[in-house]
Amino acid sequence: MNKIDVLVGKRIRARRHAMGISQTELGDAIGVKFQQIQKYETGANRVSASRLWAVAEKLGVDVVYFFEGIKRSDDAADIAGSPIDKMEFLSDRDAIEMMELYRKLPTSQRSAVLAFMRSMALDAGNNLSVANS
Repeated sequence: MNKIDVLVGKRIRARRHAMGISQTELGDAIGVKFQQIQKYETGANRVSASRLWAVAEKLGVDVVYFFEGIKRSDDAADIAGSPIDKMEFLSDRDAIEMMELYRKLPTSQRSAVLAFMRSMALDAGNNLSVANS
């Protein structure tokens, strides 16, 4: 499996879930069976350009949506330059729900929530460092 195919598949799945569309419904819209959608979403099968275009249309996004945030690894030891998905959180339903709820908050509350999350993440990172010592 190619890492890019896996990342694109995760994006398809995340967007499909966010829109409440079944694999069968997406498959019917683009002319394939739901099993093929499963293979696309896992990266087992590569999505052709024309199919990806059809998927993007059904899911209401531009084709670039499936590639946004994917960056090449900066790790010098990573000779192949494996891609890193900076938007992997989109495949996490809880993360999507948190973002949707966050966007509904007034600006003043958003700032407070963000500060709280930063402090929790910092604390979690410190506790992780202590646990690894």
